[in-house]
Amino acid sequence: MTPQLPASGVSYGQLIDRFPERMRPYLYLARADKPIGTWLLYWPCTWGISMAAFSSGMPIQDMAYMLALFGTGAFVMRGAGCTINDMWDVKFDKMVERTRARPIASGAISRPKAFVFLGGQLAAGLAVLVQLNPYTIAFCLGSMPLVTIYPFMKRITYWPQLVLGLAFNWGALVGWTAVTGGMNWAVALPLYAAGVSWTLVYDTIYGHQDKRDDVAAGVKSTSLLFGDNTKAILSVFSSTTIGLLSVAGYMNGQGLPFYITVLGVGSAHLIWQLRKVNIHNPASCWKTFKSNTWFGGIVLGAILADMAYDRLYSNVGNDEKGLCHKAS
Repeated sequence: MTPQLPASGVSYGQLIDRFPERMRPYLYLARADKPIGTWLLYWPCTWGISMAAFSSGMPIQDMAYMLALFGTGAFVMRGAGCTINDMWDVKFDKMVERTRARPIASGAISRPKAFVFLGGQLAAGLAVLVQLNPYTIAFCLGSMPLVTIYPFMKRITYWPQLVLGLAFNWGALVGWTAVTGGMNWAVALPLYAAGVSWTLVYDTIYGHQDKRDDVAAGVKSTSLLFGDNTKAILSVFSSTTIGLLSVAGYMNGQGLPFYITVLGVGSAHLIWQLRKVNIHNPASCWKTFKSNTWFGGIVLGAILADMAYDRLYSNVGNDEKGLCHKAS
């Protein structure tokens, strides 16, 4: 049986088609049906927050609030980033099969309407931002030039994924400052760099979906630059990611649960995805790209497991000291 199209004749997928017709193109513009982008933006935030909470002894309930606040911000700002990207890339989107149906490229949303929508997204992001301390607010604003110039990078360099990584992992730095009110570069910088290296891995895989259309459109990417050497080069970036996470953990005083999880489970996932992906098959690239949300969760799980172990061990130690004191 052929699925029935909405009254407008345009289907944006089962999730978005459930909403009122006027809302659908805007939800599609914000990629509301593809949460993977939000997760990939959110995970580095959680790394910075949880590492800072581990270091500072932040109460669990306060850390949970911060994680929820950043989750809201990641959803809103990822959508805003998509709007900016589609406004600048409308010409190229019309030339790529996978992106022709995007609302601005297809004409479902005009550029002026997209600009107004972007204003609403940024206003929602500001509402989240003002909940943070002044130092963090100023630090957040530092990422805006990266977000703005990213869509242009694919026109002038084969390394737009590097600029995306610098923008997408800014949350690792912001997460730290949101908890501590300051910056420990010895921890935060290698953590940030690990995220950038990781982005080069997953977004290069993502870019292989469109490489034929990109060549025709004159779009540059690491996917085209690395070509058939992609897996070998991404294995270096994968190793760099694990190495930098280990450096950040060492500088933060992380314990055995962190290293076992990152070096064991995290490394295994990165090895698995490079073995599994077929860079000449768009469906394989998309599936492997999406699997990177598991890696982000693995790193967060490593930090939280270490935090639980550290606090449990500390409580046991304090109880033993109390018993010894009473006995004496």
